Amino acid sequence: MVRRDAITGSRKNRDYHRALDTSETFNTGALGERRRNHRLREAPMAVFRYLYAPLYFFGFVGGATALVSSGSSPVWLFVLIIASIGTSLAAERIAPFENQWNSSHGDGGRDILHAVVNEGSLVAMVLLLPLITSLVPWDSAWPTTLPSWADVAIAIVLLDVGITLAHFASHRVSFLWRFHAVHHSVRRMYGFNGLLKHPVHQFIEVSAGALPWLLLGIPLDVAAVASFAVLIQLQLQHSNVDMRIGPLAYVWAVAPVHRHHHLASETDGDVNFGLFLTLWDVLLGTARFGSSQHIRAGAIGLAGIEDYPDAYLAQLAEPFRKQAQSLPELGPQSERQA
Repeated sequence: MVRRDAITGSRKNRDYHRALDTSETFNTGALGERRRNHRLREAPMAVFRYLYAPLYFFGFVGGATALVSSGSSPVWLFVLIIASIGTSLAAERIAPFENQWNSSHGDGGRDILHAVVNEGSLVAMVLLLPLITSLVPWDSAWPTTLPSWADVAIAIVLLDVGITLAHFASHRVSFLWRFHAVHHSVRRMYGFNGLLKHPVHQFIEVSAGALPWLLLGIPLDVAAVASFAVLIQLQLQHSNVDMRIGPLAYVWAVAPVHRHHHLASETDGDVNFGLFLTLWDVLLGTARFGSSQHIRAGAIGLAGIEDYPDAYLAQLAEPFRKQAQSLPELGPQSERQA
């Protein structure tokens, strides 16, 4: 009797362990299946993250180059502008870097006003180029045998030098910083607020960038496409898309690189001034190439300033207020310590 009970108990024990092994095998298989399904779902998103920036930039700038080269109406450039803004906003919903930055901070109307005014100034500059270049007392030195894409590339590089140097100076000279601080007052990064600038600072940057164009006598169509490229780059540079650019981060100043510049820190944010290229920051000694994945909501803005105005007209007036000079974060470090 004892032996029969022992045999029965042994069988029950084996059956129990067999069932346990089967259950573990089933659970392991189910877990593996879930992981495979997750990877399959994530694969298209990973491709999107890596391809978004180059497709967005070269797609829109290439389209603008083709339109202008074919003699199409300039109205099509405005269509491309609207399409680029819509694409940027849609991509930020598809693959957001920071979900909180997709939520309105009551800044939508203000950002639209900034964009309209600042993009209008770029259009005005392009339209005035023939008049301004006619005042230059020498013939155009712009090369005439290059393909359109090469003309645009040269124009972008020349523009980038001037804008980057003006941007760098705006973090060193108190008078310039007072106007540039408007741009750094944003509390979230998304493509559209790349166009948020004080008109005075916009004029300073555009003038510095366009000076080589004027001296060399840039063709109007090349200037139009390069100015359009500025709009595209600004949206990429401030985008809330979780884009991945790999080794291009050492060359191209898009969002993963530029987020460092918007840190609410007078030291950590004093880097990455370039608009298109990181080369100028390498030469200035201000390049930072580390990961920006840690820069999230609450990490950007003006350090120590909680009451910087949000309304459009108040932001235009802020640099002219006497109190602005006494704010510790407004101005070069040497003057803040004085």
